[in-house]
Amino acid sequence: MLQGWLQIGLTLVLIVAITPIFGGYIARVYLGQRTLLDRVLHPVERLIFGLSGVKPEVQMTGWQYARAILYSNLAMAILLFAILMLQGVLPLNPTGLGAPTWDTALHTTISFITNTNQQHYSGETTISYLTQTVGLGFMFFTSAATGIAVAIAFIRGLTGRSLGNFYVDLTLAITRILLPISVVGAILLVAAGVPETLSGPIVVPTLEDPNLRQAIALGPVAHFEIIKQLGENGGGFFAINSAHPFENPNGFSNLIQILTMISIPTAMIYAYGVIANNRKQAWLVFGMVFIIYVAFIIVTAIGEYQGNPLVNSILGSTQPNLEGKEVRFGWAQSALFAVTTTGTMTGAVNSMHDSFMPAGGFVLLSNLFLQIIWGGQGTGTAYLFSYLILAVFVTGLMVGRTPEFLGRKIEKNEVVLTSFLLLLVHPIFVLLPGAIALALPEQLAGISNPGFHGLAQVLYEYASATANNGSGFEGLADSQPAPTALWWNLSTSLSLLGGRYIPIVALLILADGMSRKQPVPFTTGTLRTDTVLFTSVTAGVILIMGALTFFPVLALGPIAEAFQLAKGA
Repeated sequence: MLQGWLQIGLTLVLIVAITPIFGGYIARVYLGQRTLLDRVLHPVERLIFGLSGVKPEVQMTGWQYARAILYSNLAMAILLFAILMLQGVLPLNPTGLGAPTWDTALHTTISFITNTNQQHYSGETTISYLTQTVGLGFMFFTSAATGIAVAIAFIRGLTGRSLGNFYVDLTLAITRILLPISVVGAILLVAAGVPETLSGPIVVPTLEDPNLRQAIALGPVAHFEIIKQLGENGGGFFAINSAHPFENPNGFSNLIQILTMISIPTAMIYAYGVIANNRKQAWLVFGMVFIIYVAFIIVTAIGEYQGNPLVNSILGSTQPNLEGKEVRFGWAQSALFAVTTTGTMTGAVNSMHDSFMPAGGFVLLSNLFLQIIWGGQGTGTAYLFSYLILAVFVTGLMVGRTPEFLGRKIEKNEVVLTSFLLLLVHPIFVLLPGAIALALPEQLAGISNPGFHGLAQVLYEYASATANNGSGFEGLADSQPAPTALWWNLSTSLSLLGGRYIPIVALLILADGMSRKQPVPFTTGTLRTDTVLFTSVTAGVILIMGALTFFPVLALGPIAEAFQLAKGA
């Protein structure tokens, strides 16, 4: 037990230590300040801008920035869909895999372009090497960079700057942040035992019978794995994702993956503090999210360590819940990884979330519902500061002061946009399709788990899609050739699109409006937002809003399941 908690504690210390270093670097990149990579990358970036016709000095409005995102993402989606449908005749396909069904290809395209990477297929038996590397790997970089660009534009708007140029921000996110770290990380993963090869599967005798043969899938995994985690993508090269020994062979590779998946979301909060010249507020916001994050880890880890009461009653002793877990990680690393991957909207898994105790299911669903512990790649930071704006408005009403944030008044447009963004979009795309699937479970959705757990699985699928997370509770017939796969592919595609692009447009419009406001002089009547009291109020607003919206679902899902298990024991 002690070793597990020490592993968790050491990882948390490393996260805090990395944050100001990486956050300061991101801020310098987007403030145009000097970095160590300038001499190498400046010529490369000038070449990219020259060949593409991008003019870095041209600034965009909120709508222009949003249109640039939508147009570029549409072009990339068409390219990926074509690669998927043509992979049977394209090279680097050693196992001769054909094209997936059109609806699986459509869902996969939308899933990867939205930085969700929800997979309704098994990677090693469905997707060729070329599709994995050129198609999906390309989206790993561009979808993550799009989220970073949105966050930077949002931060600029809040601080009164122009939003910038999307194509410049996208390029810098790839060349200065994602690509350099991915190169180093891939080398470390190869050293840890992750394969990186274009060779086909290896056929070897089985341990049970030397006369029988089994095919062991290989592939260019290491470089795929690192950007999967760093970019909060989460889509696995193999079906069981980071539970596969070739994706995540040992404790060292597991630590690398946890640190990379959380490094950018935590660093973006600090980068905000540098850009806004208010590091105190950045640390307060970081501390607020970190406390909730640690609390969620503790709740999940205790639930897994205490195990299943029904099993414990049979054994006559308390045993950790190792169902669906890899023994090389155990209860502690499985709990830490699960809370981190759902909190950062990465979606990778090193254990099966379906196997977690109700306490863990409650936490994982809560992460998907709140979306700010730590939130999606870049967009999670923007969501978090949208909650700050809402908290400013609520607090201003309570104390009778004009709500202001960073010296700019919060008025009707800002309140409408934040309310729409935080209180309407997510519930609509989670609860409505979930209700339809639950209304016709056998005919439409093929739900395999009855009762409270089955409800949690269905809502988790749509919450994961809408939050652009991609992980699954499983137990759903969402892969071909199941007849219900069409329903899951098309219905979750709507949640993927709605959960990604509606919030992005709303955030950019909000930031654009804030950037155009005249700053208000600081007076004794100004409500300070860089205090422990205001940060505590913000935490209350976040938890209350989340509870009011989704608590009934949690009560009918993991909470009810916990009572059922306790009663059965």
